[in-house]
Amino acid sequence: MYKYIIRRILIFIPMLIALTIIVFGLIKAAPGDPLTGRLMNPDIDPEVFERQREALGLNDPIPVQYFNWLTNVVQGDFGESFIYRGRDVSTLIGDRLANTFYLGIFTLFITIIVSIPIGIYSARNPYSPFDYAATTFGFFGLAVPNFFFGLVAIYLFSIKLGWLPSHGSVSQPGLEGFELFKDKLSHLILPGLTLGLAGTASYMRFMRSEVLDVLSSDYIRTARAKGMTEQNVLYKHTLRNALIPIITLLGFEIGALLSGAVITEGVFQYQGIGTLFINSIGNRDYPVIMAINLLLGCTILIGNLLADIFYSIVDPRIRYD
Repeated sequence: MYKYIIRRILIFIPMLIALTIIVFGLIKAAPGDPLTGRLMNPDIDPEVFERQREALGLNDPIPVQYFNWLTNVVQGDFGESFIYRGRDVSTLIGDRLANTFYLGIFTLFITIIVSIPIGIYSARNPYSPFDYAATTFGFFGLAVPNFFFGLVAIYLFSIKLGWLPSHGSVSQPGLEGFELFKDKLSHLILPGLTLGLAGTASYMRFMRSEVLDVLSSDYIRTARAKGMTEQNVLYKHTLRNALIPIITLLGFEIGALLSGAVITEGVFQYQGIGTLFINSIGNRDYPVIMAINLLLGCTILIGNLLADIFYSIVDPRIRYD
């Protein structure tokens, strides 16, 4: 297992380098740069902008700019933001990362506790009214875009009912202790439910399909013929095998939560990585864009590695030598 993990980590390095090359090339191919919008100000001499471009290295050839960026990243320096008053990129992302982490954990928690029980119950009672209702919900969750559901949730629960805040990650500065916890939780509910809608629907459908498939297996019929109770059949034999594809989804979900949060955080103006990413793209803040893409890439690769490790825990037949 340890050798396998080391090999996978070593494979991550060229994959991440390829990712950064592609992303760097794409953002440089887009028209404009961080200083383009300021050229519209007639009170500033264009020569000043040219000197700033030269100082920031924006006039260097693209391969030189990428090599300089990669050299600094290897040394742990992600540079300074062009837009956020020269703030260090690591500090800028670190200030927002906790909020996105809380949103991801809350979303994953809601997804698991809702989708897995519904999927199991639907599989044990196929073609029942509950199963048809769950199937309808599943198709609805997969079909509706997150941003649309987010707007509907804001209109219903924030504007009409006034139950939950519509934007931000905290109501006011200075809150502490339990008051801060309650306030942050209230700001998590709407974006968390919005982000978890598609995940809940897909997990539920996968769980129903896998449980139905396992329940029709020969060894399940043999266990029942030997007099094993339905509870033991479900929890000792069925779930252990049905959870293997769910673990695959969990590995991808870790990265999908961060990437999906980009749109959802933008809808709710939630102060996390997603909002920072959108603002950075709009302002051509190259160091921040590259750092966030690198973070997303690392998260997805680590999620896939964790999924492979969990495989061997759930199914003893799977071994990595």
